[in-house]
Amino acid sequence: MENKIEQFKKMIDESNNIVFFGGAGVSTESGIPDFRSKDGLYNQKYDYPPEEILSHTFFVNHTEEFYKFYKDKLNSLKYEPNITHKKLTELENKGKLKAIITQNIDGLHQKAGSKNVFELHRKCT
Repeated sequence: MENKIEQFKKMIDESNNIVFFGGAGVSTESGIPDFRSKDGLYNQKYDYPPEEILSHTFFVNHTEEFYKFYKDKLNSLKYEPNITHKKLTELENKGKLKAIITQNIDGLHQKAGSKNVFELHRKCT
C-alpha cells in the first residue's frame, strides 16, 4: 500500500484544477511571526490589541503608532519565499494550481512568482 506522501503526489500528478488554502503556517517557515501561537503577536503586550492597531480607524487616529507597529512587526520586505511558496509557483506555472487563497498579507506568494493570489483576512472578535 502506498504511503500518504505517495498518495498526495499521485493526487497532484492527476489533478489540473488545484486551489491552495493557506495561512500563517506557510510564512512562519520564512521567519514571519504569526498572530496566535504562544510567541505570536496576540500574546505580546501592546498599548492596544493588534487587531485594533491594524484597523482603518486606528490608522487614521494614531498614524504614527500604526506605522511603528507595522515597521516593528509586519514589514515583510526582509523575508524571502520558502520552499512552499516556490513549489506552489511551480504548480501554477505547470497549469495545475488555479489559485492561492491565503490569510497572509506578506506578499511572499507573489514574490515567489505566483500570480493568482487572493489575500483574505478578517478581524477576529
